[in-house]
Parts: sequence; C-alpha cells; structure tokens
Amino acid sequence: MWGICGRTVGGMAKACGFVRPRHLVKPVSATRVAGRYLTHQRGLPCLPVPPLQQTCERYITALEPMVEADELMHTKQLLEEFKKASGLGERLQKGLEKRAHGTENWLSEWWVQVAYLEYRMPVVVHSSPGLVLPRMDFSDKQGQIRFAAKLIAGVLDFKTMIDNETLPVEYLGGKPLCMNQYYEVLSSCRIPGLKKDSVVNHAKSSNPPRHITVVHNFQFFQLEVYNSNGTPLTADQLLVQLEKICSASSETEAEPVGILTTQHRDCWGKAYLRLVSDKTNKESVGAIQRSIFTLCLDGAMPQVADETYRSRAAIQMLHGGGIRGNSGNRWFDKTLQFIIGEDGTCGANYEHAPAEGPPIVALIDHVVEYTRKSEAVQAAMASLPTPRRLQFNITAEIKKDIEEAKVSMNKLAQDLDMKVIVFGHFGKNVPKAYKMSPDAFIQMALQLAYYRMYQRCCATYESASLRMYRLGRTDTIRSTSSASASFVKAFDDPSKQSSEKVDLMEKAVKAHRSYTNMAISGQAIDRHLLGLKMQAVEEKLSVPAIFKDPAYAKALHYQLSTSQVPSQTDCVMCFGPVVPNGYGVCYNPMNDHINFAVSSFNSCKETNAGLLAQAVEDALLDMRTLLDQTPRARL
Repeated sequence: MWGICGRTVGGMAKACGFVRPRHLVKPVSATRVAGRYLTHQRGLPCLPVPPLQQTCERYITALEPMVEADELMHTKQLLEEFKKASGLGERLQKGLEKRAHGTENWLSEWWVQVAYLEYRMPVVVHSSPGLVLPRMDFSDKQGQIRFAAKLIAGVLDFKTMIDNETLPVEYLGGKPLCMNQYYEVLSSCRIPGLKKDSVVNHAKSSNPPRHITVVHNFQFFQLEVYNSNGTPLTADQLLVQLEKICSASSETEAEPVGILTTQHRDCWGKAYLRLVSDKTNKESVGAIQRSIFTLCLDGAMPQVADETYRSRAAIQMLHGGGIRGNSGNRWFDKTLQFIIGEDGTCGANYEHAPAEGPPIVALIDHVVEYTRKSEAVQAAMASLPTPRRLQFNITAEIKKDIEEAKVSMNKLAQDLDMKVIVFGHFGKNVPKAYKMSPDAFIQMALQLAYYRMYQRCCATYESASLRMYRLGRTDTIRSTSSASASFVKAFDDPSKQSSEKVDLMEKAVKAHRSYTNMAISGQAIDRHLLGLKMQAVEEKLSVPAIFKDPAYAKALHYQLSTSQVPSQTDCVMCFGPVVPNGYGVCYNPMNDHINFAVSSFNSCKETNAGLLAQAVEDALLDMRTLLDQTPRARL
C-alpha cells in the first residue's frame, strides 16, 4: 500500500530542516504580486529519476535487515535479470526519464492516484490524519463559539496571504520549497467515485467560494464569511452568525448524513450517486464541497482523567468517537476540517490527497497565534443574512446507507487503539548536545522499542519531503538499516561494552541521517521503484518479476509507519496504522519534550499502542543514560 502526511496509506510529511518565519508577512495588494507564485514555482528544479543501478543496490541494502539469506539471494537474481543490458529494467528506466523530460513532476500525478484516489479503504483512520491542539481555556457553548469565531477569522487572514501570493517561501537546508500545497488546501474536496475518487479545487474557479460549512448537532449550514464589499467578516460578526446556527440546530433532530463519508470508498461511491440524484441533496452536497473549509462544533466529551485526555482528544480528531460521539458531525471528504468541542477540545482533520502535514501545521500555527491576539473593539454592526441550513431529503435507501455507515464506523472506532503521550524528560536539546540529529535519535529509539517487544526488525516508513522539487510530495526514509539492526541487537547485550554500544548508536544515527539526505534529494528507492512499476503499466507490459517477489511485499509491509511533523504550537498529529499488525507513530519534538501519538488495532493481538508508547519512553531514557554514562560520548 502506498501513501500519508506523507506516510504510506494504508502515510505524514517529514519536515527535516523545515524553516518557516515565525511571523508571516502582511498581505499586499494582488496587483503588486501577480505571478509571484508562478515565478517561484518555475525556478524550482524538477524531480530527478535516480540511476537504475543505484536504486537496485540500495534496495538490496534496505532488504538485508528484514529478509532471510535465501530470500535475499532470490531477489538479487531477479534484479540481475531486470537490469540486464537492453532488458526490461533499462526500457522502463528510459521511459521514466522520457516522462520526466515531458512533465513538471514525473511522480506527482501517479502518486496522488495510487496513494490516495485509487485507495479504497475509508479515509477515516486509514488515510486522513488528525491534529490535536492544546486544550483551550473555555468549557461552555459561549466560549466555544467565541473561540470558533476567532479561528475562522484567523483562517481567513491566512487565506488572504494565499490569495495575494504573499506567503513567505519555506526552506529546507537553505533551498526553497515548492509552495503548491498551500494552494490546494482551502476550497477543495475529495469526490467519491465507483472505482477511483477525484479531487476538485474551487479556489481556482472563476467564482471562488465565499462561504464555509458549519456542522452542529449533525446539521450543515452555509455561512458566508465575506461582506458584500469583499472584506472578511470580523470575529464579532462571525460570533453573531455562529450563535444563529447553534440556536437553529440545538433542538432539532437530524439524520447524520456526514457519517456516509466514513464508508469504504466503493460503498460511499454508490451511496453518493443515490444521495445526489435528488436535486436538493445535490445542491447541499455541492455547497459543502465548494466551501473554503468545514468547521465542526462538537458537544463536550465525557470527562476523563488528565493522563488520558489527549488520547481521547486524538480520537475525536481522527474519527469522532463513533456514532454516539461526533463521527456524524463531520464531512471527511473535505480537505480541511477544524474541530472545536464545547469543553475546549480542539484540533483538525484533513483529507490527505491534496497535501502533507507541514502546510496544514503552518496554517494552524498561524491560526492559533491569531486567536491569542486581543480583540479590537468593534463598531456597531449591520445586520447579516441568516446562515443557510443545508437540506437533505432522506429516502429509505439513503437511510439504509446511513445505518450501514454507522455500523462500520462504530466497528472501526472500537478497533482503533490510540495513545498520546508527552515525553517530558527531554526534547531536541539532548540529541543536539551530543551532536546527533533529533529525528534520527527518535527513530533509533523507535527501532530499539520495537526490537525489545518483538525480537526482530521490521520495515519502517518515515516520510521525507520532496518539496525541494516542483510539485514534490514525499518519499520514504527507511529507518531500518543494517546499522540500526546492529545497534538494537547490541543495546541490551551484557557482553558488549558501553563504548561499543555508543559507537553503534552513532553509526545508526549517521546511517539514518544519510538516508534522509538521499530521500529529500530525490535519491531514495521507493518512489523510483513505484515509477518503474507504473511505467510498465503505462507501456501495457506485464508487471516485472521483482514486484511480485515476496521480499518486495515484505519491504512494503510497514509495521512501523512514522512521521515527524514539527510545529511551533504544542500539538501532535495522529494517524492509524497502515497494516493490520502495525503501528502508526507521529511525533512533534519540542525543545524540552516530545509529543507522541501511537496507534494500533485492537483486533490484532500482537500489537498494543500503550505498550509501544511505554517502550519508546524507556528506549529514549536508556539511550540518554548510555550517552551520559559513557565519557567518550561527550567529546
């Protein structure tokens, strides 16, 4: 399976060296900056096609810690056949190089199709990440609405910078990044299909949307967020409008139409056609799809102990807690949904096809900062039109679809185990003090934790950003290496000296850092291998034997699907595992602590999110103790 946040879908974009100015620049008039975005994009290099021999060699190296010797020998033989002069490998490589010359990015269109739009599992849990913000300081309906009004104003403030092309360019290792994903997040939506989905972006239309969708008590409303003169509504104006929405929907019972978006994509594709065959329903669905974003106003969560609060909040952001919770108070096909609970629980959920995690986090960092500003005193306001309730005609057939969606969503909600922890002993500061990459250090702790639990190494996916290239998305950092395997096997071996263990740790960290640099430079193996496979399909050739090899399936069975998504805000992203017997691990390293979200499936008896989270905590502490107690490590 391919694909989130840059992780693999069953994948979250890593922003290694990600640089963003702390204060975003003020918008200027659109006429002054016309074409700035296009000029920047044209200046970016195109994604390279790595040499075939290089990828074949690196593929074998990646397999070494995961497969048996006889399996490896078989794969080597298949690769030799594949690479033979004027053979299939060279033909596909030349086809890929030709494609690279004729397109802006040889991979991006294929990637979105294979990783997301052709992926048929529900977007909920399996694809769309959630994001958990710190708990806000309100605990009633009025506080919820006041915060929501400021949040909407903050998003519109960010949108002005997108519209005016005044977003500061981001950098990775001193090189400018592709900014395209920022232009895909707002006013876009995924549309279900019978065998393949599509994405529509209304921001690029001649009449871009001027409204958002608000969902409260399972009911959808179209809220216009611009005045007739084109200025965005103020937070005070938005507050009045949100009060109208909550008042109009508090007592009314409604069918949770949004629950349909949690279905398996083929089921939803069929139900969608039934839903929009009615003119009223089609107009209502169209209003949701066209909206700038969706705002979900949830009821309060049942009270839980402080140590489990973040894990419960993550569940709300990821899937809403089932039908008795807020899963019906969503439209999961919408690219961006902000979620605000009455008890101060806040965050977001995003549909992954248009973007990775870092652009979403950049937007949210800006919005959170905006909500903290003191409000200016507003002048008297003119009356505003009442927000429009979106009507749905529920036939017996659609009612049946809704009931089936409730059952499958509840089953999925009960199956997901989510554990969010704040590792408070140290953060980026400790690895940096030992001149180690914090990300590589955390990844090696994950390797050690997994090895201690299972006494083996597994295929591990970490998302790497390809945004140094035009329309770049992600590639895979393969955290499991021969160096990491040597390190984890030696760590608890009493016959090994501490100095030897530190040597092995340093080698493992350096190997990870080296692979990371290869990946962000477009020289990793996974997207190249996918490209060769897709090229064979394009040329209507039979799939090469290397892609039918059991070792290839093993290499793609990511029992650890991981992503670093750094943020200025003290938040954490979360996502589900990408294989039934795997884990999803996302982390946000702050200076003196690390936020982790770990997920697994309860239906798998081998996995346990809480146990892995504890094992990661122990591994991080033990690695630090080893460094602190080994004098040469301080040199």
